[in-house]
Amino acid sequence: MAIEVIKPGLATSVQDAGRPGYYNIGIPLSGALDQYALHAANLLVGNDTEPSVLEATLLGPEFLFRTPAVVAVTGAEATPKINGESRPRNESFAVRSDDRLSFDYAKAGARIYIAVAGGIDVPAVLGSRSTYALGALGGFEGRKLAVGDVLPTGAAAPRARVGRAISRDLVPTYPKSLELRVLPGLYFHRLTDESARSFFEDTWTVAPEADRIGYRYRKGRALSFRERKQPFGAGSDPSNIVDAGYPYGSIQVPGGVEPIILLRDAVSGGGYAMIGTVISADMDRIAQMQPNNLARFVQVDMDAALEARADYKSRLTRLTSSLR
Repeated sequence: MAIEVIKPGLATSVQDAGRPGYYNIGIPLSGALDQYALHAANLLVGNDTEPSVLEATLLGPEFLFRTPAVVAVTGAEATPKINGESRPRNESFAVRSDDRLSFDYAKAGARIYIAVAGGIDVPAVLGSRSTYALGALGGFEGRKLAVGDVLPTGAAAPRARVGRAISRDLVPTYPKSLELRVLPGLYFHRLTDESARSFFEDTWTVAPEADRIGYRYRKGRALSFRERKQPFGAGSDPSNIVDAGYPYGSIQVPGGVEPIILLRDAVSGGGYAMIGTVISADMDRIAQMQPNNLARFVQVDMDAALEARADYKSRLTRLTSSLR
């Protein structure tokens, strides 16, 4: 089976659960930014949670299906259409040979996930089919999709069927304003007392420079670092440190101006102080934030972070059980 790209949308790429285990050689996780939406889309079409799907950002693609398929769309609230007729989100539906799949604009949320029974059958690189565009690694020729690309798909599992749907209580919502829980980081003490307070007190706005590498936030008060003599090997900027590893979800403040949350395609280390890390349970929520959405950072401790992670895993388990 194959799918032809008529319009690629904005930064549409092949993604799966990711490529863990290579941070030590500078290769990031990659994979779907919204892991819940990825798992849901795969389960809806009868796949395991491993097969790769298509991740589109804000502006959905248009595809021509050369063969029949079972398809599901999750994530951002962008209505899928077959030959111009609306189809449900969060429910599997049939696509016939020569049908065209397109999308309305994203009314809420930022990333659309499109799963096909059998998955997108591109070669695995270092155990994953995810696209890491900065390194031209994985996915479809190591890049986002372009007009004329033809995507191979795998064989559908016997359990693939039309009409499988996510129960309403397991469908996420995408508010335009939300709270992101943060564990203060190794260099949080470098902030001045006033900046340490304002980071958590202010409301921050998602900047247009928000992609798979990182989300920049602005319009809060500028943050400042305590004065010190920079150690040998660090740059001259107050936020510079001697190089260190960057955790997934870590927050840095280049120049002490605007916080940046590092996502799944970010580099694995560098010379900026990490003032905190967004807890794992909230990372899917960042993936669905549109430019100009609002966020407040909320300080939590490790116990709260672990409890939130357990709740997230429990929700995934409920989703999986309901769609098997």
